[in-house]
Amino acid sequence: MSDVAVTRSGDESGGALFRLRTIVFLITVGVAAFVAMLVATAYAPGSTPRGGGAAHALSNSALGYSGILRLAEATGHQTRVIRDDNLLSTPGLMVLTPQTADTPMGEALTRRTRLPTLVVLPKWQTIPDKGDAGWVDHVGLLPSSEPEGVLAPGNKFKISRAPSGGRPLLTDGFLSESIAFSAPRPLQTMTGDKLTPLLTDQAGHIVLAQVGAGPLYVLADGDLLSNMGMREASNAQSALALLDQLNDDGQPISFDVTLVGLGRAPNPLRLALDPPFLAMTLTLVAAMLLAAWQAVTRFGPAVRRERAIAFGKAALVDNSAMLIRKARRQARLGGRYVEVIRDRAVTAFGVPPRLRDQAIDDYLDKLTARDRFSDLARAAESATDRASLVAAAQALHDWQKEKAQ
Repeated sequence: MSDVAVTRSGDESGGALFRLRTIVFLITVGVAAFVAMLVATAYAPGSTPRGGGAAHALSNSALGYSGILRLAEATGHQTRVIRDDNLLSTPGLMVLTPQTADTPMGEALTRRTRLPTLVVLPKWQTIPDKGDAGWVDHVGLLPSSEPEGVLAPGNKFKISRAPSGGRPLLTDGFLSESIAFSAPRPLQTMTGDKLTPLLTDQAGHIVLAQVGAGPLYVLADGDLLSNMGMREASNAQSALALLDQLNDDGQPISFDVTLVGLGRAPNPLRLALDPPFLAMTLTLVAAMLLAAWQAVTRFGPAVRRERAIAFGKAALVDNSAMLIRKARRQARLGGRYVEVIRDRAVTAFGVPPRLRDQAIDDYLDKLTARDRFSDLARAAESATDRASLVAAAQALHDWQKEKAQ
């Protein structure tokens, strides 16, 4: 059976619908598009859920802080929303908005020991509005234990709520008098050790304070920065000025959302495309390309497959010898070899045709006095192993060759 396919009209291409060049082009375009899609997926900004109206920088509810974020962007400030825990040590002011007392603040505060950080304490208790997604319904004030426990036990302070009448707040410390907030209703204030007042009400109750000697600031009433507080232009202007004065010069203002569960884990695909793993990725790609090239390209001349059963007498002899060798019957071939040599000698030395059997051996023995044919034949017929058979056959072959000279 032949390995060569038979095609119509002698067409060696087998009636292919596309040329090789077209197929290579289509595969190249497909691979390039797939790689482009992977890179775009790795570096796509993606989207983040709004968190059901909670008090954070991505919320459009009355308690959210998306208004101050958009205002800062509109006025030329550099801003960023932190969705990765690894970016908590970003330089510049960072606004943290914990929702309850059990919010894990330890890691964030540890990373920002020497960086300006504003912690906005929770105030309101709300529930999601069933009619409008992203909106909330007002329930009431949170228990005072919730804002009091945000920085506990390292920093303890007492929370108070009282009617404010919307009177102006007073600045203190390094804050300038250009910051002119109207007090929210009701006003949430705090008292405690290690608090340096920066913003107070008319009675001296602390609304904004610096904790210790580091750049850690605590805002007791988040309504000063929330979307609800941005309704008044003076409050919006004061909120922006407050962030500027708490921030380092020229650094971006960051708003964290990891504490409210809106963090985003690092993209493994992007990790493979960023240093130092980029070198390993390129090495793997190069190895795959070389393997693909070797798979479609032949190196060296084509090697034709050999037949399982060869043609000719030589192949038949080789196969027979292989079978005899595997059966370990070489020693039993001595008598057959003697007959072959005897027949050749009869023809070569002109033995009379009337002689038979032993008479032929006697005639051959008389041809020389040194090596008798009958002795050599007897040694070949009585061989019991391969070595003795080879020796006897070699002696017969030499006898024949000597007499023929």
